[in-house]
Amino acid sequence: MRKPHLLIVALLLTSCSTPTPVVAPGKVVGCESVPRDMNSSEGPSVECLDGSQGLSLGALRGPMIVNVWGSWCTACLDEIPEFRTFYAKAQGKITLVGVDVEEPNPDAGRTFVVDQGMTWPNFYDRDNKSRGYFGMGVPVTWFIGQDGKVLYKKIGAIASEVELLDLTEKYLGIKIA
Repeated sequence: MRKPHLLIVALLLTSCSTPTPVVAPGKVVGCESVPRDMNSSEGPSVECLDGSQGLSLGALRGPMIVNVWGSWCTACLDEIPEFRTFYAKAQGKITLVGVDVEEPNPDAGRTFVVDQGMTWPNFYDRDNKSRGYFGMGVPVTWFIGQDGKVLYKKIGAIASEVELLDLTEKYLGIKIA
């Protein structure tokens, strides 16, 4: 007689779980629109994840947010929904780019971009040259001013869209509603 009770309890517990949200597919976006100083060759060079020409990281110009991630990084995976909702509001007001690091190949990064619904440009560090530039570990998020200077570096995952909005206003002076 205990078996029917266990079945009922099991059904009740599983029916209370939160469904996994469906994410619209992302797109591997070209990097030609990313603001840069064409005369700068500072920092390591990275290629665009779509296979087009990359740039030297020191050439990036803001206002910009650079999110450094890897498809193998669980904390990176956790923060991507925050960047998706942020980008939906911030697109056209601020540049958001990603830098994919420590991947076995660019296809792993491309798959991650599509699977996670990312729709902003992403660079790919084929030779892991950016490690010394960004520092050890991911995720890390940089806030870059118009002159290319790093105004703030957030080490670790972005915990919420509110945190991302607050950091953008504090360090880049841009309020996004």
